[in-house]
Amino acid sequence: MEDKTYRWFLVPALILLVLCIYVPVLRGLVMAFQNYNMFDLTNIHFIGLENFSAVIRDVHISFGQILANTLVWVTASLLFQFVLGFILALAMKEPFRGRGIYSGFVFYAWALSGFAIGLTWAWLFNGQFGLINDLLVRIGLLESPIGFLSSKSLAMIAVLIPNIWYGVPFFGIMLLAALQSVPAELYEAATIDGAGRVRQLFSVTIPYVRPTIISTVLLRTMWIINFPDIIYAMTSGGPVNRTNILATQMINKIFKEYDYGQGAAIGVIIMVLLFVYAIFYLRVTGRQEEEF
Repeated sequence: MEDKTYRWFLVPALILLVLCIYVPVLRGLVMAFQNYNMFDLTNIHFIGLENFSAVIRDVHISFGQILANTLVWVTASLLFQFVLGFILALAMKEPFRGRGIYSGFVFYAWALSGFAIGLTWAWLFNGQFGLINDLLVRIGLLESPIGFLSSKSLAMIAVLIPNIWYGVPFFGIMLLAALQSVPAELYEAATIDGAGRVRQLFSVTIPYVRPTIISTVLLRTMWIINFPDIIYAMTSGGPVNRTNILATQMINKIFKEYDYGQGAAIGVIIMVLLFVYAIFYLRVTGRQEEEF
């Protein structure tokens, strides 16, 4: 008879999963349809879709602008993180002297706190005594320091740079592991057929690591849209909401306005957007896998 004792070892993990993930998610779903303001806890009741309507029709903050900011934040971050991470993985694929030490320094950024990274880069981009302004003035690219974080046109670029820097190691680690699993025989066969390095990259390397690319891009997209740490530490969504994304607006609703109902409504909107994106993404990539 099959020993099923191992199933009991899954119980603690299942309990933690339920208590730490599913219960808060369900509580947030309920809260999204309630009047739940910390200034009036005696008046908690269901109000239907009013929280969603209030968030979308907010006269003080353009919901369309927040959606546009979120799209720019996710798209630009993901594109540059993936490209730079893939280049990093290719560069580190072949052994070289000191690769272990170099890898440690490169991948160290992934272990840092996002909020701490935001505070550090906020100091670097400071308009009065920031290191970046000082360097640009010294080499002659700027005549005088500029306020990166207070500029409507530069603030989003300023918060994107540290987020890209932070996310590159993730793709570097994952893609490097995938690249090291590519059989050397495939490259030998491609070389015999006369394929150069560029042809080998697109005909051998990328098709072989394609499953890793698909899964890492999906995961990183979800993490980026739910990663307000850097923005909140650097600009809190300003100036004039130019860096305000859905996740930072949710934090503002909860910790500045103490409106947990509207904050939960924004959380539900994020979940719906990610659900739709995941289905579309997996269908498209799955169809491409079948064609391939």
